[in-house]
Amino acid sequence: MAHGVVQLTRRRFGETMRRDAWWLPPLGAFVVLGSFLVYATWAAFQNANYEYGPYLSPLYSPLLFGPSPHAWFRSAPAWLPAVSPALLILPFPGGFRFTCYYYRGTYYKAFWADPPGCAVGEPRTTYRGERKLPLVIQNVHRYFLYFAIAFLFILAYDAWKGFWFPDAAGVRHFGIGIGSLVLTINVILLSGYTLGCHSLRHLVGGYLDRMAGRPVRRGAYSCVSCLNRGHMNWAWASLFWVAFTDVYVRLCAMGVWHDWRIL
Repeated sequence: MAHGVVQLTRRRFGETMRRDAWWLPPLGAFVVLGSFLVYATWAAFQNANYEYGPYLSPLYSPLLFGPSPHAWFRSAPAWLPAVSPALLILPFPGGFRFTCYYYRGTYYKAFWADPPGCAVGEPRTTYRGERKLPLVIQNVHRYFLYFAIAFLFILAYDAWKGFWFPDAAGVRHFGIGIGSLVLTINVILLSGYTLGCHSLRHLVGGYLDRMAGRPVRRGAYSCVSCLNRGHMNWAWASLFWVAFTDVYVRLCAMGVWHDWRIL
């Protein structure tokens, strides 16, 4: 039986035989990620309206220096330039998201069209992978994970402080405001995203060939794997809520919104 030879040709940029709206996911990712980057950059340079009573915006946490009751130290060292506090800490959670395995595949499509979609022609004619500069830097993701886990404890402490309101005499009493719940939800969503990280899954047991005889490792691996299965949802939900938390604290500090006390 004779067999015909089919010559494979490289698709031109955007060329595809797909009939579905393949361009909607990368377009949506471009709009959402682009909007978050613009807002977070703007908010970081504002250096104002990032705290309201017991509430502190996660974009400015930890607040290292300043007269604020949220600050860890009263004054900054002389060698440190006078910059917005957010610029000192945002590179760490930002680096964790930027190098995230899920976000890589998302913004490679949305911003670089590499590729724009499965079975869709891309502008590149060569493939370098992530073994050379600048993309080899993506491999530091596992180290940003350690910082991200530390930030979870810091933000959890901020959320706890958000339940304690000072009275006229300055004595703090337990209470619940809308902002208290907003800060708490922020920690929950960030924990679901961070603790479902692919790198953490590997650290707790993903590199082992057998889990038999290691009940602690097996339990930790199962928990991380459970969160990892919804990693995409955690990633988007936590991204949105971080921005919303900053918006909530900012508008309360500006007097636009009123923080309603539940208890």
